[in-house]
Amino acid sequence: MGFFDKLLRHKPVEVLQAEAGKRGDFRRVLGLWQLTAIGIGGIIGVGVFVLAGKQAAINAGPAVAISFLIAGIASAAAALCYAEFAGMIPVTGSAYTYGYAVLGELAAWLIGWDLLLEYALIVAVVAIGWSGYVQSALTSMGIHIPVWAQGAIGTGEGHVFNVIAALVTLGVSALLIFRTEWGARFNTLVVAIKVAAVALVIGIGAFYVKPSNWVPFIPEHVIGPDGVGHFGFQGVAAAAAVVFFAVFGYDTLTTAAEESKNPQRDLPRAVLLSLGISMTMYLAVSMVLTGIAHYSTLNTDAPVADAFKGLGLQWVALTVSVSAVFGLISVLFAFMLGATRIWYALSRDGLLPGWFAHVHPRYGTPHRPTIVLGVFTALVAGLLPIEEVAKLVNIGVLSAFIVICTSVMILRKRKPDLHRSFRTPLVPLVPLIGIAFSIWLLAELPLITWKVFLIWVSIGLVIYLLYGMHHSKLEKQA
Repeated sequence: MGFFDKLLRHKPVEVLQAEAGKRGDFRRVLGLWQLTAIGIGGIIGVGVFVLAGKQAAINAGPAVAISFLIAGIASAAAALCYAEFAGMIPVTGSAYTYGYAVLGELAAWLIGWDLLLEYALIVAVVAIGWSGYVQSALTSMGIHIPVWAQGAIGTGEGHVFNVIAALVTLGVSALLIFRTEWGARFNTLVVAIKVAAVALVIGIGAFYVKPSNWVPFIPEHVIGPDGVGHFGFQGVAAAAAVVFFAVFGYDTLTTAAEESKNPQRDLPRAVLLSLGISMTMYLAVSMVLTGIAHYSTLNTDAPVADAFKGLGLQWVALTVSVSAVFGLISVLFAFMLGATRIWYALSRDGLLPGWFAHVHPRYGTPHRPTIVLGVFTALVAGLLPIEEVAKLVNIGVLSAFIVICTSVMILRKRKPDLHRSFRTPLVPLVPLIGIAFSIWLLAELPLITWKVFLIWVSIGLVIYLLYGMHHSKLEKQA
């Protein structure tokens, strides 16, 4: 087999389908609502409790609702494509596995390698946001932690390390090492608490909305001190690019395909259910939040809680803070689960050392990559400000969306008769919408994101050429 043939070798869909029912690496313990809870857990979190307020203040004003809508359209188009693949290839690995089946080994490796970093960084972003709400709740109760432990260097005078953010990532990692169903049950409970909190924000806040706060709905375009444009449609687009990572967490549930009781039926349903429920909540919260407080006051670590404090509703603020403390844990759970399962899939296929492709003899979970990722995300969350980490996410997931949407179109042409338990409607229109929006949002990302992305991809290429290409299971079979 020639060099370029190796780069393009792929796993036939029929082989993956045949293997899906025979693999016994994981225990099948997740039902439809547990999978949906993982999806909602991955989507609803920092976007509601932190980014909606911050992006309204910084970029979009009340039109942050439009930013969520733009990001949601792109996400929905990709979600329909994910649903088709999830029902057709119920194997752990998500976009990595789907790319392997259609585009070949190199493309699959790059997207898997990419998502590994993206998911880990999202865990760090959410952990930092979670820390802000914990500290807000503690302050409301008269409890103050040492100044040096309140945040990373550069986030405030005397700050050194965000201890709370680091500890929560380690705690979630420990939870994921134990039986998957234990973590899933805890996650479902946490998601229920979070959904109730969002409903409270919408239900109580609706009575305090001042329509004057929505005027102007899209504030006038201005150039900030950093030379970057804010507000106007440019600000709305910039906010859409930032909040995008808050509207796609449904893809994390597809990484648990081999832990699903009935993956071909439940995975497509869970993908669409989780996105539909979450987008409804995002749009409602965006409108209520910018209606009860002027957008210029929302650039805080806990904007939802602070908005209700401004109304004199301390009990709502405390309830929201406590709910966010619990609710954001489900986001950490979803993305940490996704990252560990992708690492496991890469190792099982031989593209990373097989040492990581061993499940715990007692708990049946991929404990080795979980431990490594737990330590890595703890360090990132403890040492970096949320704004700097947030700039680095999205590019890998947007790239994955392009791969998934492209793969659906290719496979429809290449193998139109394959059994599909769910079919993406209006192909090629829907995949093309997903691709177009993803490319547009990629163009809105800051230069630092592209630099880190290219560095990470370069490291990935070196690893693949020196190790993965020669240790791939397909290489051994050949």
